[in-house]
Amino acid sequence: MQNDILSQTASRRRFLGVAAATAVAGSLSQLAFADTNRSITEVAQSTGGDKTAIRSLRVHVPESQLSDLKRRIKATRWPEQEPVTDASQGVQLATMQNLARYWATDYDWRKVEARLNALPQFVTEIDGLDIHFIHLRSKRTDALPIIITHGWPGSIIEQLKIIDPLSNPTAHGATASDAFDVVIASLPGYGFSGKPTTTGWDPVRIARAWVILMKRLGYTRYVAQGGDWGNAVTEQMALLAPPELLGIHTNMPATVPDDIAQALKLGEPAPAGLWADEKRAFDQLDYFYRHGLGYALEMQNRPQTLYGIEDSPVGLAAWMLDHDTSSQALIARVFNGQSEGLTRDDILDNVTLYWLTNTGISSARLYWENKLNFFAPKHVAIPVAVSVFPDEIYAAPQSWTAKAYPKLIHYNRLPKGGHFAAWEQPQAFSEEVRVSFRSLR
Repeated sequence: MQNDILSQTASRRRFLGVAAATAVAGSLSQLAFADTNRSITEVAQSTGGDKTAIRSLRVHVPESQLSDLKRRIKATRWPEQEPVTDASQGVQLATMQNLARYWATDYDWRKVEARLNALPQFVTEIDGLDIHFIHLRSKRTDALPIIITHGWPGSIIEQLKIIDPLSNPTAHGATASDAFDVVIASLPGYGFSGKPTTTGWDPVRIARAWVILMKRLGYTRYVAQGGDWGNAVTEQMALLAPPELLGIHTNMPATVPDDIAQALKLGEPAPAGLWADEKRAFDQLDYFYRHGLGYALEMQNRPQTLYGIEDSPVGLAAWMLDHDTSSQALIARVFNGQSEGLTRDDILDNVTLYWLTNTGISSARLYWENKLNFFAPKHVAIPVAVSVFPDEIYAAPQSWTAKAYPKLIHYNRLPKGGHFAAWEQPQAFSEEVRVSFRSLR
């Protein structure tokens, strides 16, 4: 999945050079997910039981859970084949059966588990909730710290391929001065972060937690990056305007003008006089609102109803695959044996993480919590860099982007890539991040 990275031991020693040495002291004990009775991580307890201290984390899934997963996959009760020849009714039966066949027989969770455990992973309590994050310091003492946030149906798995290119740029054809200290946090209710037991964990609250996290790590200057929910959180960080935050980068910007949004809401034709890239963006959004928004509406309104995705691994996988048309088509090609930016293991690493942590519904609640208009400009006043990948839900035109971000320091349209850009096109994505922040170093 990624190039060799610095060893966890060496990275942790560098981390301890800045953070308190007591942060990872103590013996390892199991951290149980109380609502699932599954213990799949070990966390070093801090001296004195200080939950706000930074504690190291290691992943180990009991073999019994992996066996149960395979048993459930093999016991799937399948529907009949769709009566259409395309994916207009949803994820096609052939795709899901190809996925299930590989998942139950050839897929090996232990490989990604080893990759995760080779990284320096930590948890710390912020605002009453455990937040999990990867924190890899570059060998360069002048590295620029960056906090990167995933979205749904993503996770930290999305960003594993960009950790080494960003922290160790010379190994990937870039210059040493482009190095980053990389922080990748799991959203509340996702992956190894805690699951909120009270309401209120929306993008604004998460942004506040991320500001606290970066301050707790000792950073006095940093940048932030995100797509999907990661963009919502990153933009809210910018609106909070902590003095340490120099600028942000997004691969899923919020740029839709009011007149465009109104036409889409009313189902009207595109306004007259749009440029070609604006008309294409309008058409992409129109298609998404008409045909691709079903998953988001269900999670926004009734996330608790999705019991099936907590009980059936194939049900969970189908729900996660049906995010956007381009990504679903790419994944279908992957499980049909074609070579793409993602592999079968990439896709199943992410789905399996959701399954093992039982976070199908807890992650969905973020849609219920959110009160922001997702694609509306938020009037971000600090420097912003934007990378546009053609198969994103919509490819933001430069004209809309410049109006949405008055301090636009970088805009580029990439030739290939979609919603999971860092995952699918890690080399291009990493170079975009490097170029975006050079002027802020």
